[in-house]
Amino acid sequence: MSDVEDTLDRHWHLATDDHEIALAEFEYSVMRAFEGFARWQAECLAAVTGLQMSGGDNAILHVIRMKDRPKGAKEIARLLNRDDLPNIQYSLRKLVKAGLITKRGGGSHRQGVRYETTAQGRAVTERYAAVRRALLVAFTRSAGGLDSELERATRTLELMAGIYEQAARIAATHRRPTTDHGDAGSA
Repeated sequence: MSDVEDTLDRHWHLATDDHEIALAEFEYSVMRAFEGFARWQAECLAAVTGLQMSGGDNAILHVIRMKDRPKGAKEIARLLNRDDLPNIQYSLRKLVKAGLITKRGGGSHRQGVRYETTAQGRAVTERYAAVRRALLVAFTRSAGGLDSELERATRTLELMAGIYEQAARIAATHRRPTTDHGDAGSA
């Protein structure tokens, strides 16, 4: 640590010891990275389509295009580790309305509705990939030696995703009932 870092006080209610400080700083980095990533996705999609959509809409579009295989809403949710199906369905409606994806099936309960990219959607995702290569990939390549760091970060994030999921399940299992007064502090 540098002298400047030694003078900083990183303790607070979520960070009372060295391990909590490391975890809290990791979490803030993830939050900032997530927001930057979502902004990047939205801006890159807008650059190639002129559409104002969210980073989440963009992620859904690319997951549908992944392997050029139609996917249902539940599969999309699982691939993105999301459980907000109504929001996913809203994004799907926006993507259908924009002509980027289309519904397929729905006649059989077993098969259900599946979504696939349209010709326009494939063209948009190809343009997105080209802009991504020209900007984002060019920046990451210029950093030099980043591949091993990205692989390590990916493994760390996947591990943390599992830990957060398990902690969330335990918290949901043992949650206290809410009161009529909305008092979060009363036990």
